[in-house]
Amino acid sequence: MAHPGTLARGFGGLSKLALDALLPPRCLACGGPVDRSGALCAGCWERIDFVAPPYCACCGFPFAFDLGAGTLCGACTRDPPAFERARFVMRYDEASKGLVLGFKHGDRTEGAPTFAAWLARTGRDLLAEADLLTPVPLHRFRLFARRYNQAALLCRALGRSTGLPVMPDLLTRRRNTPPQGRLSPAARRRNVAGAFAVAPARRGALQGRRVLLVDDVMTTGATISACARVLLRAGAAAVDVLVLTRVVRAGYGN
Repeated sequence: MAHPGTLARGFGGLSKLALDALLPPRCLACGGPVDRSGALCAGCWERIDFVAPPYCACCGFPFAFDLGAGTLCGACTRDPPAFERARFVMRYDEASKGLVLGFKHGDRTEGAPTFAAWLARTGRDLLAEADLLTPVPLHRFRLFARRYNQAALLCRALGRSTGLPVMPDLLTRRRNTPPQGRLSPAARRRNVAGAFAVAPARRGALQGRRVLLVDDVMTTGATISACARVLLRAGAAAVDVLVLTRVVRAGYGN
């Protein structure tokens, strides 16, 4: 007689085949046909600009040349961020834009396990030292409208793949800040000032812990830095950052 676990896996495989027949898997970026859910087609994969060293030892800003271990970009030298290290998987550009927007606003949440695998590869050093994972929070009004927090989906998938504890409610967003998209860097910092807080019930679990903050997009780093400062003031030992995509502007790291 077959083991119940074997039967369950068999039924699960049949269910997946049936679902794929009814709803064929689509490329996360362009929507074209692919062989499995949560994948990119060959054309979209080739266009994605995955980030690799050399980059700033602090914020992960990519360098054109290897300047040596521990080198900081000009921005981090002039104004060190609150977080210790930030790493990101790929540049936010025309090739990755559809991928991110589909996940963030288009209910393409089947990509979360794939993105988590990319995050785990990019942030292996950060994950090795992390005590817990937490996402950048959405305000409750925006969460109600969107129905899910994409950063929390990434965080949970990353926790499942790494075994690290996930604390999705560690941070709260106290103000429903306007979208940051068209704001200047200075306006972004003002926009998120005082917007975040540590949940009172979670303060004890935070003390002396190294936190890995997870998000989907980093532009100027204003939101990430605001979250990091709040976590440190509440008792975190250190904050690292792991992000799916980052806007890389020419001259930023100079």
